Amino acid sequence: MVVMGIDPGVASTGFGVVHVSGGEMSAADGGVIEAPAGEPVEGRLARIHRALAELLAEHEPVAVALEDVYFGKNVRSAIGVGQARGVALLAAAQAGVSCFDYTPQVVKMAVCGSGAAAKPQVQRMVGVLLGLPGPPKSDHTADALAVAICHAAHSRPAHAHAPQGQGVPA
Repeated sequence: MVVMGIDPGVASTGFGVVHVSGGEMSAADGGVIEAPAGEPVEGRLARIHRALAELLAEHEPVAVALEDVYFGKNVRSAIGVGQARGVALLAAAQAGVSCFDYTPQVVKMAVCGSGAAAKPQVQRMVGVLLGLPGPPKSDHTADALAVAICHAAHSRPAHAHAPQGQGVPA
């Protein structure tokens, strides 16, 4: 099973592709799609869409996992995240891939065992869980891989006759 995780943002969209085979997970790809600040927002969103469409075609995931939008104090940044998230959902829909949402707490719980884990802890655990030589350098990449790990963990049946767990369909 291949799962793509996406950490949406207008300036930087993190992506992570996790391959799951039996009980083993490994990172197939990961990185950040950068959209220059000087470019008009519609150009930045088009750049993100193109890159995600190419990644979806290349990796053919069975699911796309996204972290739920967190509305903090900065409404402007939340709007940008929402726009990038919409582009990611569109790219997945065009590729015929189902999307699933997970709250930041659920992602942290799946990766670290605590819903209150700090970003450096998430980065370290992503590296450990995927057998990487070290933690991902970018927190956007780490967050995208973490949400993919979360979906993979929630998609595994507890035992042969149990129904599969699910995230909330996006």
